Amino acid sequence: MTAFEVLHTRAELDAHIAAMPRATRAVVMTMGALHEGHASLIRAARAAVGTGGTVVVTVYVNALQFNDLADLQRYPRTLEADVVLAGSAGADVVWAPQPADVFPHGPKELTTDASQFPSPLGPLGEVLEGAARPGHFTGMLTVVRALLAATDPALAFFGEKDYQQLALIRRMVHALHLPVQVVGAPTVREADGLAMSSRNRFLEQSERQQALALSEALSAAAGNADTAQRAFDAASAVLDAAGIDPDYLALIGEDFTDLPETGPARMLIAAKVGDVRLIDNAPLTLGSAAADASGTHADAAVAEPTPISQPSAANPTPQPHNSSSEAGEVRH
Repeated sequence: MTAFEVLHTRAELDAHIAAMPRATRAVVMTMGALHEGHASLIRAARAAVGTGGTVVVTVYVNALQFNDLADLQRYPRTLEADVVLAGSAGADVVWAPQPADVFPHGPKELTTDASQFPSPLGPLGEVLEGAARPGHFTGMLTVVRALLAATDPALAFFGEKDYQQLALIRRMVHALHLPVQVVGAPTVREADGLAMSSRNRFLEQSERQQALALSEALSAAAGNADTAQRAFDAASAVLDAAGIDPDYLALIGEDFTDLPETGPARMLIAAKVGDVRLIDNAPLTLGSAAADASGTHADAAVAEPTPISQPSAANPTPQPHNSSSEAGEVRH
């Protein structure tokens, strides 16, 4: 590890990077308001590059990925606390730039259209989160591409909580032949199961209790995964019982591939609890069902190989393949 530094300008970052070998450089991109989930990414990056490597944490609230000005203005800015957390988790550098440092020639030349990447549900940048937040993923990919260019890492770490974002970043890196390995890390949860998020701080006490239904729905799906429809129905029942009408509830193959007959799959949920919009997801194994709460599985029937997605009436998503009753943050 090098001496911990907080940098702001592009020139400062360039000078620091020029003195450090690229092969052992990792980046963790954030929008600040850091929590234990971010800390786990920083620790994973440190473990990957070793004590002689460099871990860069970026703190940049990217206006391009907000389609709601009020949401952008409300997003917490806690740089002083972020610096403390990043340093204690093992970062060498926190880079907290201004837009001109991220996009010295403007964002246009780095704009990456998220709708170009296909998925079984439709253009990956336009379904689920993309349908609820038009333009969000194009803004996200654009800033990720810019931050990769600025930090020039060998490794880039992202959390699986923003699973659709992670899938899009992997597709962009592959399509553009960018020389970086994208590493996904499992979602970090509170002791009661709630996925860690900078938005959790806005939940009232009663809302936080209600929000637990998201992780409970995912657990119910994993425990009823002998068929895709049973998994989907189990998750829906938990959300209904909690009075949550999700923006979407979707079941898809890992990395947004076709839903398999048996094997690894991923369930994704987005819902508003009070005024706070939350997302969550978890892996499950189709063709099996949890024998108990510990997550062990037993063989069972196979599922139909079609993606399942059901949005709320307020946020419909066009759905080419559907096994349900209706047609079908970010942060980094």
